[in-house]
Amino acid sequence: MKLYQKLISFSMLALAPALAHAQLGEHKETFTRADTLRGMLTPLRTCYDINYYHLDVKFDIENKFISGNVLFKYTATQDFNKLQFDLFSNLKVEKVLYKGKEIPYSREYNAVFITFPQTIKNGSKDEFTVFYSGNPTIAKRAPWDGGVEYNIDSLGHNWVSTACQGIGASIWWPTKDHQADEVDSALISISVPKGLKDVSNGRLRKVTQLKDGYTRFDWFVANPINNYDIEANIGDYVHYSDTYMGEKGKLTMDFWPLSYNLEKAKKQWGDNAKPMLKAFEHWFGPYPFYEDGYKLVETHHLGMEHQSGTAYGNHYQNGYLGRDLSGTGWGLKWDFIVVHESGHEWFGNNITSKDVADMWIHESFTNYSESLFIEANWGKQAGQEYVHGTRMAIQNDGPIVGPYNVNKEGSGDMYYKGGNLLNMIRTVINDDEKWRSILRGLNQTFYHQTVTYDQVVNYINEQSGKNLSAIFEQYLKHANIPTLEFNTINGKLMCKWIADVRKFDMPVRVRLKGGEYQFINPKTRYTPVTIEGATKDNIEVDTFNYYIGVLIE
Repeated sequence: MKLYQKLISFSMLALAPALAHAQLGEHKETFTRADTLRGMLTPLRTCYDINYYHLDVKFDIENKFISGNVLFKYTATQDFNKLQFDLFSNLKVEKVLYKGKEIPYSREYNAVFITFPQTIKNGSKDEFTVFYSGNPTIAKRAPWDGGVEYNIDSLGHNWVSTACQGIGASIWWPTKDHQADEVDSALISISVPKGLKDVSNGRLRKVTQLKDGYTRFDWFVANPINNYDIEANIGDYVHYSDTYMGEKGKLTMDFWPLSYNLEKAKKQWGDNAKPMLKAFEHWFGPYPFYEDGYKLVETHHLGMEHQSGTAYGNHYQNGYLGRDLSGTGWGLKWDFIVVHESGHEWFGNNITSKDVADMWIHESFTNYSESLFIEANWGKQAGQEYVHGTRMAIQNDGPIVGPYNVNKEGSGDMYYKGGNLLNMIRTVINDDEKWRSILRGLNQTFYHQTVTYDQVVNYINEQSGKNLSAIFEQYLKHANIPTLEFNTINGKLMCKWIADVRKFDMPVRVRLKGGEYQFINPKTRYTPVTIEGATKDNIEVDTFNYYIGVLIE
């Protein structure tokens, strides 16, 4: 799960705690200078393209203290002599080194500005290193809030993880903290007290016993990665491996449970990981990170889609902490965290929204992937029943698209309402093979890229041959769902859409009772229902596949 959304209140109160999906931040009516510094792509950020990070960070767990340095390698996109990176203000910048010498820096909220001794020329490749230390923000209830999570496992060993989506990676390490610029590759060196292991993203390159009683683990990520996905997981881990023969050949699979959960992990992860890969490669195309492998890591928190190192805390059980989020029974046949968080490897990690405001690109598609996983294993009807069942969690409390340039997501409806929206888009397209080609095409066309709302919607429009923009706009940019109104005028059954979007236009399936569904094309003005013999007493609308209101006058 990427961001688990706000606590949802709905009729099934017993499920409410399980439906808390991590949110990106508290609801805000106004925004501050700090929000703009965090969310805006200013010239001080766009002047450089980040190419490579080397994080070298030591975790003093006893004192909840971290220290280390981060190497930034970048390419200049214009001439400049000043840039911005980000680090939370509770962490101290010890110094910034450039060509072996300290250079000046200043701080404003969580933004850090450095000034170079000469102009950095457009197109040049350069680097600097930030040394820092401090007590990072403690995540009180990860992943719902961001930071470092400190715990003790059942055998008394320290168990530490990071989780920082939304709040930002700068909560624990210096970085260019904006989703629009993913680093091309990274080396993650985490030093931990002797006897513990660190598991981070990518592939383990080296383990070094240090003289101070610490052990350093070096992990290399060969693919572009958004910085909130970069993780440290520290604990008494054991390792086992497997392989999956996928669309691009042999994919290595590495599993890191706590030592005493090894047998549980082999059973639960074995039952879920390969069926997930098979289903999602079918629907979305090849797993996007063969070079870095696929990995599951046990964490105390529920889960997070850390690229090539999915965090897992579902206690080795099916459902979402043993519950079915759809109320249909289908959600208890598979492990929610393995499936949902791994689904983000395609939507969220492979395709990443440029702005947090468009987090629906991550969450709506990944929520919808749950029903596609069910469909791949138990048939289309089962998948449709699941996505329909999740409507009970929809709040219609605000736009799903958030405000741009202030690092703020929209409504938590990006999950269930977003999933239902995509199921409707599939229904409107009315060609399952074309729909599958669109989902695969998105991952191929925008492979390892950051994208905007318009890019995603326009791609679906072009590939489907239909203008679906008004549908996306209504469901993503307005709180209300459209209502299909029927009325008898001069003895003829008429219908129209009531919607926020001017000239809203969505084909919808209707039928006479006992008959076959047919598509009609209502407008925002009354038009005749083009089914012979239709009356307000015998008309039925496909509200199973369409999440709409129906009003019969």
